[in-house]
Amino acid sequence: MGKLSKLPKLYLAVVFIILYAPIFYLIFYSFNSGGGMSNFESFTLEHYAAVFDDTRLIIILINTIVVALLSALLSTAIGVLGAIAIMYMRNKAMRSAVLSLNNILIVSPDVIIGASFLILFTMVGIKLGFASVLISHIAFSIPIVVIMVLPKLQEMSPSLIDAALDLGATKKDILRRVIIPFIKPGIFAGFFLALTYSLDDFAVTFFVTGNGFSTLSVEIYSMARAGITLTINALSGLIFIVTVILVVGYYAISRKAKSPLSGVRR
Repeated sequence: MGKLSKLPKLYLAVVFIILYAPIFYLIFYSFNSGGGMSNFESFTLEHYAAVFDDTRLIIILINTIVVALLSALLSTAIGVLGAIAIMYMRNKAMRSAVLSLNNILIVSPDVIIGASFLILFTMVGIKLGFASVLISHIAFSIPIVVIMVLPKLQEMSPSLIDAALDLGATKKDILRRVIIPFIKPGIFAGFFLALTYSLDDFAVTFFVTGNGFSTLSVEIYSMARAGITLTINALSGLIFIVTVILVVGYYAISRKAKSPLSGVRR
């Protein structure tokens, strides 16, 4: 039994090593003063300095952050309302159909979604650039938010809403004072997932970007095609650090929201 109990831990350790070893290898050589990843000569920050000295990269970084924040905020707002609408649909067949359509968008290949958006924007006449990227990121983030919020709605007892109605609360009051506070952890989870998906997305963005507008994922791909440089390592390392900070921030907020004393007024 002792050996069997160690197998899951060993398996998990191997999986983490396979996933994270290449990332740490990449970050390690981002501090190499040499020009390649075969021989570490000495410690340097020149590659990180090159990232921050590149005005074009800074603009692309700002573009990426703006798109990620806006798409996460808008998709969270729409996704929360969508999840509430799905939850309280009276027709069970319609509810199942809408939820299935939502789930299909999550598992659909990004290449198909990106190509579909490209065809749509071309037909409608929307120029490829900031607007097309933002609309696409909002669209593929909404199903993620819905999936994260629905379980919290299902955990909520109907008696909470009945009690609020008995006390004379309006539908707006119920939404603002009962439903939203209860599903807050799901809202935060959906927001952070939408944010990270937007920051990391390449396939969809590659199809719908244009007019000189680019994001970090597309730019790194373009730089890599021209030849791997340690500037790419430095840029990738910075993205990884930002992602870690977002994940840590999400868990910190989640723990605070789940704390029994978090809602107590002093």
